[in-house]
Amino acid sequence: MDGQELVKQTLDQIPQASTNAKRIVGLVKEGGRITGYQLSDNTLVEKQQAVDMAKQGQIAGVGIAHRGDTEYLKSIPDGSENNNLGNLPSVSPQS
Repeated sequence: MDGQELVKQTLDQIPQASTNAKRIVGLVKEGGRITGYQLSDNTLVEKQQAVDMAKQGQIAGVGIAHRGDTEYLKSIPDGSENNNLGNLPSVSPQS
């Protein structure tokens, strides 16, 4: 089993993205913690809203995992490091 398959096994769900699904292009961080995401249409969404959108196929390239009772998004391994969530730029939350 390769590393990509191993990571996929840590995901609870890999939703099927719709053809017009957005991609995550930036991370909204407050105090070093991810609180939301910037999508490819430049909208900012909160973390839980992004999880719900991903479940509905509205965000591509991510799977859903959990830590305790909290669900969160993880990149689906595709052999490219550039689009991994941890490698995306941070953006400022809108006031």
